[in-house]
Amino acid sequence: MWKIRPDNLKRVSHTHSDQSFALVVVSNRLPVVSRKGPNGETVSTLSPGGLVAAVAPALAGKKAAWVGWSGSDDSHAPPLVVEGITVFPVPLSTELADAHYEGYSNSTLWPLFHHVGVPHQVHQGWFDAYSSVNQRFAEHVAALVAPGGVVWVHDYQVMLLPQMMKSLRPDVTVGYFHHIPFPPLEILSDLPEAQQIVEGLASADLVGFQRESDSENFRAALKNYARETASHNPRVGTYPISIDFDAVAEQAGRPGAHQRAVELRESWGNPRKVLLGVDRIDYTKGIPERLEAFEQLLDSGQVSASDVVFVQAGSPSRENVSSYQELRERIDSIVARINHNHTQLSGGGVVRYIAENLPRDEMLALFVAADVMVVSALRDGMNLVAKEFIACTRDNSGVLVLSTETGAADQMPDAVLADPRDPAALARALLQALTMDSIEIGSRMAALRGFGAKHDVSRWSADFLADLASSATA
Repeated sequence: MWKIRPDNLKRVSHTHSDQSFALVVVSNRLPVVSRKGPNGETVSTLSPGGLVAAVAPALAGKKAAWVGWSGSDDSHAPPLVVEGITVFPVPLSTELADAHYEGYSNSTLWPLFHHVGVPHQVHQGWFDAYSSVNQRFAEHVAALVAPGGVVWVHDYQVMLLPQMMKSLRPDVTVGYFHHIPFPPLEILSDLPEAQQIVEGLASADLVGFQRESDSENFRAALKNYARETASHNPRVGTYPISIDFDAVAEQAGRPGAHQRAVELRESWGNPRKVLLGVDRIDYTKGIPERLEAFEQLLDSGQVSASDVVFVQAGSPSRENVSSYQELRERIDSIVARINHNHTQLSGGGVVRYIAENLPRDEMLALFVAADVMVVSALRDGMNLVAKEFIACTRDNSGVLVLSTETGAADQMPDAVLADPRDPAALARALLQALTMDSIEIGSRMAALRGFGAKHDVSRWSADFLADLASSATA
């Protein structure tokens, strides 16, 4: 019912106008949060989140637009200018959006691309919805991008868009950046539409990934799936994404953040050490694994509930999906068991679980309050939380425990690295972080902060866009 193919698309001619943009960014959702102002007016701001934090600074000072779904089917919603970026909503019906996003994107592609043991689902009609949404986005972008302009496409929800854009506007340069892992060929081959997905990406001028292993996986897919008649061979590169390091460090250094960090530690019973996890509640993030590793240390007596607290902040995610409901129940059960068996002297729980969406200021205060940040993702494209913690640790006093299955691990040898799928190894990493002397802590964190400050989001975006420009002229 939503079946679309690139050869059904007609090329679009375009002349420069006030609605032409030299750079158009495309993502599944628009990066906008709207709220009511004091006088009843609607106030729109850029939303928090990894993609916005990474891409928005690259658009400053450019005539740029951002195209995506606003969350509604309002076909009359006007474009908005938010913090210097013109955002154009693409209306989608609830049925179409659900089949595209909750269906094909998050029930088929997400589990298959991460391959952490949760099976992907195949449902008739989901891919047609995915194709239809990609087409609608492509048509909106084709009408906005200036002649010879640049389209920067982001992530797995729009992997068909590069091919569609080239069909509609062969004059434009198309870059695609993949934020999540790209699976090896033996995993990708389980996807019925692997051929279409690879060909969709192959039309881009530049395809970027977080890790070199992801780039190699995609090159193998190109070799396997690209048809002999394909006329385009994209440039493929590795571009580890980052954060606005200086901005995060400045925010974390404000007196309010430090005062709130003091208040938080007091509310946790002023423990000697605070371990922290901050994640979206998702089965790829390894939340149960880190809690069970902490439980091992408590059960063995190597760590005492009298002087250590584990704070786990988890923002709810995909609450109507059964695999996520099972994950939440598992986390709740582990937290209850640990707190039943190990109680602080003050009577509070040794695990403090915060299952809610926290304001940005509160998140930064958590980073400042923590002694040990635990990132134990089972598989992750990058993990910007690890980089944010480093930026917030201005006095070099924190320790980062980092999963080897994250893109961040490729850049951070001075973190305490551990395989999150090995319970004993993860427990040893937590113990090492908790018992590390101050000299080693300072040395490791200084190295991490030095790298983070140098390889920030501005460098990431500049490298990608520069290579995209050279790919177009090659």
